[in-house]
Amino acid sequence: MQDIPGNLEIRTPETGAPALFDDADAAVEQLCALYDEAVGFLTEAFQEAMRTGHPWLRYRAFYPEVRITTTSHSKLDSRLSFGHVAAPGTHAATITRPDLFREYLRQQLQLLMATHSVPVQIGPSTTPIPVHFAVAARSEVTVPQEGAAEFPLRDVFDVPDLTSTNDDIVNGTHAPDADGTEPLAPFTAQRVDYSLARLAHYTATAPEHFQNHVLFTNYQFYVTEFEAFARQALADPESGYTSFVSTGNVEITSPDEVIEPVLKMPQMPTYHLKRKGGAGITLVNIGVGPSNAKTATDHIAVLRPHAWIMVGHCAGLRNSQSLGDFVLAHAYLREDRVLDDDLPVWVPIPALAEIQVALESSVAEVTELSGYDLKRVMRTGTVASVDNRNWELRDTRGPVQRLSQSRAIALDMESATIAANGFRFRVPYGTLLCVSDKPLHGELKLPGMASDFYKTQVARHLLIGIRAMEQLRDMPLERIHSRKLRSFYETAFL
Repeated sequence: MQDIPGNLEIRTPETGAPALFDDADAAVEQLCALYDEAVGFLTEAFQEAMRTGHPWLRYRAFYPEVRITTTSHSKLDSRLSFGHVAAPGTHAATITRPDLFREYLRQQLQLLMATHSVPVQIGPSTTPIPVHFAVAARSEVTVPQEGAAEFPLRDVFDVPDLTSTNDDIVNGTHAPDADGTEPLAPFTAQRVDYSLARLAHYTATAPEHFQNHVLFTNYQFYVTEFEAFARQALADPESGYTSFVSTGNVEITSPDEVIEPVLKMPQMPTYHLKRKGGAGITLVNIGVGPSNAKTATDHIAVLRPHAWIMVGHCAGLRNSQSLGDFVLAHAYLREDRVLDDDLPVWVPIPALAEIQVALESSVAEVTELSGYDLKRVMRTGTVASVDNRNWELRDTRGPVQRLSQSRAIALDMESATIAANGFRFRVPYGTLLCVSDKPLHGELKLPGMASDFYKTQVARHLLIGIRAMEQLRDMPLERIHSRKLRSFYETAFL
């Protein structure tokens, strides 16, 4: 094997000097231009290297960057939880896929410049774009695994770097750059790119299809009902919904179009009922378990959704509950353990008023019950999430005592994880569960009982979740994104 010198010439695209912008649309256009130039440069170089072999050069291009410098404390609108930096100084964020995040970036930059009355600086950052992410949007281009190419890829191109692919910012453990620059956004560009790639893998749908309102469920039955609702919506010109996307990026715009079943289902089948501006609803079947719930929310969080809600099944813990009753979580007993290293269990996960009101009013609308009568079919209280699906098979005296002391009314394996990760990522969250069994009272989820339950309750439960999301869709953005989710020193971007 021929030795490869370590001091190869580094070739980069020709980019101009950073420029100041006081118009959000123009700033976003410049971000798009810089990004397109960088990924075009890397893609062309990569394809040429795959055809001709080692080029005896290093190719490098950089993510674009937004930077803002303020010199004084501004008088802020205290009602807003975002759109302003925490203190005078320089704040910056690397940006990827500005085409995908165009509206989000425009909103954030417009508010930021209006609040502080200073321009933003747009230019190349010092963070290289890994070649894997540069070609990710090109389905005809694939990056071979390490060792599969005729030369080590990392000798010619930059590859993903875990030092800039982490959750230090949202976890509150980030240290300022050497020059004192603080983060402007909750995620770095590499962290976003990593999750965009993972989303496509786990859900078998492209990130472009995800909507701003996300429903999570733990049963496939909900998917069938979601597609049925979507077809009804597409048949109604007044609904505002424009298309339905199924696994494998199959998109239909008419209720009569056929969706062929995929040969290989992804780990987390995902479906999108789309609406202009991303105002539709995405349904993710995360399956069973807190690990799946964390994986899904870890990656969907980079899309900055306006809300996510869990609509799944649970074990009812009270004798007064009946199969099919609803549980609206006001608090969470976290025994899922998957987030303990990122969000200590002593951190309270508060209920968010806007989400709670939307869910309760949607239950009232769909069940046609209100006031005191609503208590016949819905109970509010603590939901416990555990990491052992068969906890009942061990000595239950300890778990039952803890559940009783916590005043828990329901138990599942995903809700606390989804809520806690919503809190961690500053994504408004909520939980509405449906009682499908009562293990403490001898009502186990047996086949006959379960099938009857599914026939009568799934459609109603899903419709409640959809109606709640439609209520949230009509709220101003600043109302949904609660100040409860913000820490002492926050990024300006949502």
